[in-house]
Amino acid sequence: MGDVLGHIDSHYAAHLESRPVRTGLVGRIDVDTCVIGGGFAGLHCARNLARAGQSVGLLEAKRVGWGASGRNGGFVSDGFAEGMDNVIARVGIDRAKRMFALSVEGADTVRTSIREMGRDDLIAGTGGLKLSRVGDASSLLRQADLYETHFLTQRTFLDRKALSDMVKSDRYQSALFNKNAFHIDPLRYAEALADDAERFGAQVFEGTAARHIFREKDRWYVETEQGTLRAQSVVVATSVYGGVLPKLARALVPVATYVVSARSPNLPLRDVIPFNGTMADTRRAGDYFRVVGERDDARLIWGGRITTRRSQPSQLARFLRDDIESVFPQLSGIDIERAWIGLMGYTRHKMPLIGKFWPKNSPNLWACTGFGGHGLNTTAMGGRLVADGILGQSDTWKEFDSYRPDWVGGIVGRAAAQAKYWQMQYADWREERADQRI
Repeated sequence: MGDVLGHIDSHYAAHLESRPVRTGLVGRIDVDTCVIGGGFAGLHCARNLARAGQSVGLLEAKRVGWGASGRNGGFVSDGFAEGMDNVIARVGIDRAKRMFALSVEGADTVRTSIREMGRDDLIAGTGGLKLSRVGDASSLLRQADLYETHFLTQRTFLDRKALSDMVKSDRYQSALFNKNAFHIDPLRYAEALADDAERFGAQVFEGTAARHIFREKDRWYVETEQGTLRAQSVVVATSVYGGVLPKLARALVPVATYVVSARSPNLPLRDVIPFNGTMADTRRAGDYFRVVGERDDARLIWGGRITTRRSQPSQLARFLRDDIESVFPQLSGIDIERAWIGLMGYTRHKMPLIGKFWPKNSPNLWACTGFGGHGLNTTAMGGRLVADGILGQSDTWKEFDSYRPDWVGGIVGRAAAQAKYWQMQYADWREERADQRI
């Protein structure tokens, strides 16, 4: 059970050994829209535009889904990285309701697109649990009331007895159940979106980093190492993996989440975690996990240990194994197969950047990024909103104009984010210790 499980690309490479590499851009081509970034946001946007009849060129510096899109936990549910109570405080209840409804539509879009592509095999399980480690359930009950009262969506409260049949751990005292959540294979979903966008005529270029953007007359020019793409509109959907627009890059803090894939050599995983949906705890610095595969070939996908460092710690596998065994001691000796990092892009306000944020001399320059740790539904939502805006079909993207690309403080901002995470860890520890003494 070696602790050093290779390079950051090990997880990605293991999934793509049989996938042909798409060619890079060479020379100059003209399209209606250039999309920069081959993650979920860029892929959804490109697919929507191509389906509407636009010519689209998508530039991906590495390979489709190479960043957080292909490395995330695969959870699909409503909401945003920011809590809805804070959204209400900032934009008011009426706009918050509309924004939440858009987040629900985003989750529905993922499910619908999977069905349209004939890829039901990508859905690995349904339902979601938000798990609490403390005996006081008042916070969960307030959250359930908020969703039911303002957003007309149900979160069913489960006490410890009801929960014990779903997740066999003494750590969890209660939970909220979301029947509409589900989980998918995120990397293969990204590949399917790219394939489908190409089927509708989009050109997807891998190994093609955007180096420079400039405007002449009525067209944008996006320069790469070996070519140039000229377009009427440009969408930047690179998250923290590209700095082609400095203003946008300065508005994102890179936050890493660590994930492992593990097998239980002694006790069947399905005996310990019978629930087939998504699971995440309510801690400020929480863990999230799901079980995939059939009973005799089941694997645990476990994530946590958020940090602002970009490199992979040499002891990553051991750290997460310890976390798993602290929650499920019956899985002692669990075998870690692979470990990987996904870098998420967080804004100061923890809400996505969707729309046009530049002055009048930069028309048709769009952003679709900053989805934080809640990207599967919101990237689908953002890709559609930006595509609709480019097509002139809707200006619903303006619902997010209260959330601007504010500077996050550079290196100082990253240090502050790391300090905040450590503070959250300590607050979780104190709360749980206090609960144990009651």
